[in-house]
Amino acid sequence: MGLYQRWRRLRLAGLRACALHTGPGSTPPRWLVERLGLFEELWAAHVRRLESLAQKEHRTIQITLPGGQKVEAAAWNTTPYQLAKQISSTLADTAVAAQVNGEPYDLERPLETDSDLRFLTFDSTEGKAVFWHSSTRVLGAAAEQLLGAVLCRGPSTECGFYHDFFLGKERTLRGSELPVLERICQELTTAAQPFRRLEASQDQLRQLFKDNPFKLRLIKEKVTGPTATVYGCGMLVDLCRGPHLRHTGQIGGLKLLTNSSSVWRSPGAPETVQRVAGISFPTAEELKTWEEWREEAELRDHRRIGKEQELFFFHELSPGSCFFLPRGTRVYNALVTFIRAEYTRRGFSEVKTPTLFSTKLWEVSGHWEHYQEDMFALHPPGPRRDNPISHPTDTLALKPMNCPAHCLMFAHRPRSWRELPLRLADFGVLHRAEASGSLGGLTRLRCFQQDDAHIFCAPDQLEAEIRGCLDFLRSVYAVLGFSFRLALSTRPSGFLGEPCLWDQAEQVLQRALEEFGEPWDLCPGDGAFYGPKIDVHLRDALGRPHQCGTIQLDFQLPLRFDLQYKGQAGALERPVLIHRAVLGSVERMLGVLAESCGGKWPLWLSPFQVVVIPVGPEQEAYAREAQQGLRAAGLVGDLDTDCTLTLSRRVRRAQLANYNFQFVVGQREQSKKTVNIRTRDNRRLGERDLMEAVRRLLELQSSRVPDAEEIF
Repeated sequence: MGLYQRWRRLRLAGLRACALHTGPGSTPPRWLVERLGLFEELWAAHVRRLESLAQKEHRTIQITLPGGQKVEAAAWNTTPYQLAKQISSTLADTAVAAQVNGEPYDLERPLETDSDLRFLTFDSTEGKAVFWHSSTRVLGAAAEQLLGAVLCRGPSTECGFYHDFFLGKERTLRGSELPVLERICQELTTAAQPFRRLEASQDQLRQLFKDNPFKLRLIKEKVTGPTATVYGCGMLVDLCRGPHLRHTGQIGGLKLLTNSSSVWRSPGAPETVQRVAGISFPTAEELKTWEEWREEAELRDHRRIGKEQELFFFHELSPGSCFFLPRGTRVYNALVTFIRAEYTRRGFSEVKTPTLFSTKLWEVSGHWEHYQEDMFALHPPGPRRDNPISHPTDTLALKPMNCPAHCLMFAHRPRSWRELPLRLADFGVLHRAEASGSLGGLTRLRCFQQDDAHIFCAPDQLEAEIRGCLDFLRSVYAVLGFSFRLALSTRPSGFLGEPCLWDQAEQVLQRALEEFGEPWDLCPGDGAFYGPKIDVHLRDALGRPHQCGTIQLDFQLPLRFDLQYKGQAGALERPVLIHRAVLGSVERMLGVLAESCGGKWPLWLSPFQVVVIPVGPEQEAYAREAQQGLRAAGLVGDLDTDCTLTLSRRVRRAQLANYNFQFVVGQREQSKKTVNIRTRDNRRLGERDLMEAVRRLLELQSSRVPDAEEIF
């Protein structure tokens, strides 16, 4: 099929689908019609240009397929989709996008030069990102048609997608509207509307989006070149880099999950926008399987577990902060104690730094310029009435991270090369001004603590320190029962510093990763502006990804704070700074662990280690003695003396409450100073001496085994 015929097929299919919600009595808004009309004019010109290029530059190009096979194609005419059909119909049906010379590429976009071609399917991480990015465009189209929404942004996420849109200052999305919005999304997918990509000049972009102040802001801030890409899909036209699916019909199952409010950050007053999140799959069967998995995940929701087990709660009077109850604090402290033990073993020194700093510190570090909107600033009181000539102090801000304070600690006195590497660890409380719509249980808080540490080292110590950080990660995640994958993120376009320094640092990180032996991915351009980094993506018992740990190199803070040490030759030298965290936010990790174990905590973390159950009132005194013995040893020991229930029902209640062990004491156990032990899985371990049982529990707790009930 020629390019012009393909264009007519795409255009007519898109226009037919546009009639879905613009029938009699439902006239589309003027701005929607004008925008679509301008897009169609630009699309026709785009197709004519491609036809002209195909004729003028008619030539054969070489395409290298996966596996090394080479095939010929026509420049400006042959598409990746056509080549996929030549390989197999299954590949053509399942491919969601292509990669051409390593860059994401639409399947219907003609190839231009000799290329290495790879196909992306939903099974890959990159394929899911394309699939869910296309799904959010469907959601945006439905929001425009149903609600008259002004679209803001619609990215894919690790677990689906969301779209932010503006309904007016007084209008919010009601929960009852979500099923209607979902139905329109499903109609749009059934219509198999094609995604059409074109490049538009900045003037054309401003014309296309003249009725959308959010897009105009993005064009002003993000579009730095002469053109940018837009996509049309039915009546939708959106600013987007792509790539996208060939058509919406590739989305076989789509479900909208939640609606909430979010904040659109802008130089003016922030706007409250509506956020709708969803999930989608190539088939309805995959969606059904996911819904079954989600039911299991909801049973493991850390907020539900926290409430049932009385671990923590939240209160509207302190939004974005968590109240840890005694049992939750026990889990929290066990995690911190674990990391502290590793710090001691690995040569870290724990420090404490202030929570409140003058904004001058954040100006020096650069955070005030790049991070100010996410910080809580405080304005101290003005001059006292009895001292009118006094001046107010500087504006203060709660710290969102510890690194500038650690730089002050390094610089507070002269340093020698003999002190390096200097490893400073800090569990200080951090505050970040997260938007209210992004808060969710323990996963996103405004007040939290991290197992935060910074390593100041000489350049020739860098590789060894990175290896040590990676080993730290592996040791901790092995105990917690997590698998993980690493990603090396290299310098972004706006990096600071000398390119040769970046090259050297990236080579150090790459060598350390290769020696480490675990799988890792390369993410070009995803590094922080101040240095390359290693991101750590762990997976819990349900296979869900979480990014908690990180290892980052920083060349800028030592420069900004003019950090120096006296080298072996007597000259002043500048250290390299490594930011690293293993748990990340302790609160978030506690939530991840709660869901991963489903509330069945391993003994060393458990807030329900042992409950002592007397058979009758005559054994209560001995039961209390056993409980006191457990507590004196530092174990969690509870007592159930509710004689209104039978022994079997009390044992069952303890097992349902996920007590790792039940110590049952009757007349025989009382006379022999023993306990009869059962586990939460109803394994009967028999009669044991009380003091021996306590010693064994301490051994299992200190070794942090995941299966104490099995190996007791």
